[in-house]
Amino acid sequence: MNTPEIWINLAYLVAGVLFIFGLKGLTHPKTARRGNLLGATGMLVAVVATLCHTQVLSYTLIIVGMVIGAGVGAFLARWVQMTAMPQMVALFNGLGGAASALVAGAELLRDSMAPEGSAVQSLTVADLAPKSIAIGVSGLIGALTLTGSFIAFSKLQEIWFKKPFKLKFHYVINLGLTLVVILLGIALAMNPLGGVGNLCFWGIIIAAGALGVLLVAPIGGADMPVVIALLNSYSGLAAAATGFVLQNSVLIISGSLVGASGVILTTIMCKAMNRSLFNVLFGVMAADGEGPSDDIYEGKVKWTSPEEVGILFESAQRVVIVPGYGLAVAQAQHAVRELAQELKRRGAEVEYGIHPVAGRMPGHMNVLLAEADVEYDKLKDLDEINPTFPETDVVLVIGANDVVNPLARTDPQSPIAGMPILDVDKARTVVVIKRSLSPGYAGIANPLFAMDNTLMLKSDGKVAMVDILAAVRDV
Repeated sequence: MNTPEIWINLAYLVAGVLFIFGLKGLTHPKTARRGNLLGATGMLVAVVATLCHTQVLSYTLIIVGMVIGAGVGAFLARWVQMTAMPQMVALFNGLGGAASALVAGAELLRDSMAPEGSAVQSLTVADLAPKSIAIGVSGLIGALTLTGSFIAFSKLQEIWFKKPFKLKFHYVINLGLTLVVILLGIALAMNPLGGVGNLCFWGIIIAAGALGVLLVAPIGGADMPVVIALLNSYSGLAAAATGFVLQNSVLIISGSLVGASGVILTTIMCKAMNRSLFNVLFGVMAADGEGPSDDIYEGKVKWTSPEEVGILFESAQRVVIVPGYGLAVAQAQHAVRELAQELKRRGAEVEYGIHPVAGRMPGHMNVLLAEADVEYDKLKDLDEINPTFPETDVVLVIGANDVVNPLARTDPQSPIAGMPILDVDKARTVVVIKRSLSPGYAGIANPLFAMDNTLMLKSDGKVAMVDILAAVRDV
């Protein structure tokens, strides 16, 4: 190893350490910004070190790629609304997987085109087998992540596969594709150089791409937070496999960190939704339920007005605000904070009940409320907030549905049976703000809306917050 490579590997080690400390910082809201900065600094160090490598052939192409990528990124950062962040994360996961697969494929092609008598061509099949296996794994996970992420994006954007989709003998086909990928991987390992190996690699790409579609297509919209976390893990594993292909230590470290953290997050999401990790990995997840029954609501829903809610808040000593996807759609987070500040000035204790899968991706509500400068210590997870609901005067639910549905506790046949929920129905009064009585992603009715202690306010989340704030101030 020459001197430049020693310095490059040392820089990679520094970058890896920064990634680890950055990830640790992201585990708590108070240190998240510092963690993000450390991670970004680590990536800068890794990129600069890579650009110093002697094998770089054209800085012009690299600069052109960086300019195009930065331009697209800046445009999307300004253009994409907060409500579309889950879709954007899905796209990032997919493109990350595609990049890993393409880099692995390029390395296979470069080895195959090496001239006779070169160091690569003189290696035996046994010598090349570890690298060939890593190339196959990178292609498999990368292609699966790409197509699976695009199906997830399509579901979230409501373009295609809005409803769960299954073929006849769906899981038999999945098993068949898995066997095809394994056989092609074995063939690639036995033919690491030349046309046969290249054909096997692209066969893996096609079969894995189809498998990605078929794994995500049957999954209902209610399970998208789990899917996004899992695909994020897949993109990291694809990067780690590509690191082994290139013998790049920083890529192995960063990919492994993303893969491991994604698996941990997936496990947390599964627990929050009462899902089995085994079922998630094999695409066996609860489908959306049937449509709601009007009998549950007919004649039982009590509609209210902003003025009545304002009077209700006048005597409230403890208030819990439960945000959902409707809050994100309405962009009501700033109005929510203003209402909370007004209630605090009047002596009320205000906290926020955050369900792990509220919204469309992990941490969706935390991001929205952090954007509005809501105090971190007021954001309570369900284990912390649930015991306090019986002593809560008013719970204000904004656009949430499945995560507050008591059927999870009472109906063992429900698609959400056993899912931990926010026990808002145990509060003295519940005010639910929704634009309609339509079901959530699980596709089932919510008996909470017809309970004796529930008042329904039919309105857009932001409009309702502004009207309630005005009513509180007028009281």
